[in-house]
Amino acid sequence: MNKLQQQTRRISKAPKLAPLIALTFLLTIPLYYPFHTHSPKNLLPLHNTNDNSPCSGDGCGGDAAGVGGVEAEQCDLFSGEWVPDPEGPYYTNESCYAIQEHQDCMKFGRPDLGFLKWRWKPDECQLALFDPRRFLELVRGKSLAFVGDSVARNHMQSLICLLAKVAYPSDVSETTDENKRYTYTEHNFNISIFWSPYLVKTGKLDNEPFDLYLDEFDPSWTTQISHYDYVIISAGHWFFRPTYFHLENRRVGCLYCPEPEITHLTPVFSYRRAFRTAFRGINGGGAARSGGGVTFLRTFAPSHFEGGGWNSGGNCTRTRPFRRNETVLEGPGLEFYTVQLEELGIAQSAGRGTGGKFRLFDATKVMLLRPDGHPSRYGHWPGANRVLYNDCVHWCLPGPIDSWNDFLQELLMRELGDAT
Repeated sequence: MNKLQQQTRRISKAPKLAPLIALTFLLTIPLYYPFHTHSPKNLLPLHNTNDNSPCSGDGCGGDAAGVGGVEAEQCDLFSGEWVPDPEGPYYTNESCYAIQEHQDCMKFGRPDLGFLKWRWKPDECQLALFDPRRFLELVRGKSLAFVGDSVARNHMQSLICLLAKVAYPSDVSETTDENKRYTYTEHNFNISIFWSPYLVKTGKLDNEPFDLYLDEFDPSWTTQISHYDYVIISAGHWFFRPTYFHLENRRVGCLYCPEPEITHLTPVFSYRRAFRTAFRGINGGGAARSGGGVTFLRTFAPSHFEGGGWNSGGNCTRTRPFRRNETVLEGPGLEFYTVQLEELGIAQSAGRGTGGKFRLFDATKVMLLRPDGHPSRYGHWPGANRVLYNDCVHWCLPGPIDSWNDFLQELLMRELGDAT
């Protein structure tokens, strides 16, 4: 029996969390799923060798080359393949307390652990594995904010788990909601998550359709990030939910609303305006003005439902990564990705006048190839008399999302002029 199997066996015997906590997680998981009727089949067709990526070439590893007049920068970290990594994973659910129930694939008995044995290899350079000691030295005296939805939180939790080999943070959150703040006192480093799934001002998120005010800032984060050295901004799956759209204090349309007399618009309409407003909020006095702060756009990470949607039996049961000639990004996923790159280019141009620094963190091309990394049905115990959905949106911890912190480490090194 190898070490990973021994760890997994010990994990399966570990005491279970209180039933009330478990039930809370199970009931809240559907809140993070994309509530839409679009079939995912158009997003991930197999065995297609076309490359329809709107970002290719040397510039995609730093700024978005070829979009909005953005400059090229160093090796493209995000063009490559997943290669075998027999050393993974680099933590388990025994060694990290930050893993939420619905991401804990080991706990809930996922039988195949091969998805933990891959790492990302760029085509033209090496990407160093995350080194927690090195990372904490890079960010000593700094602050990092994640702005977005539950996938942004998924990323933050991965970072905390990888750093757990060296240090655990103190929870210094001042609220009991989704907004959290953690500090690594010994390194004078803090991490925050700002819950803002639409990035802009939004009506209450307890009843659909939601109201989106697409030209108004979300004050929950835009009034806070001026103190942060690094901001990672992201959003995606919530934009497929039923919503009413507002511009200049009037309703201009909707997505999946029941009223036939209202103009029915597409998710791309709100997606573009939300990112443009969010970037305008940063350029207008946010992180860009805090001593040379840097904003990273983490691009849309595709879901991998096959055989149906999230609510119609779709699942993600593959056990290995795709190679890049086995799938292609198209449909809504490609539209979202293109919008993000175009809006990033606009923000970078505006940032030259405000001192704002905007960088590309391209998760799309990388995670398109990981249909094997989602919890699927291994994010909960089988439930009696209860409908439970397969999770093909979030990522197992440990899992392929840990590579995002390999990227983050390299991107920070480049910002600090310490890349090797």
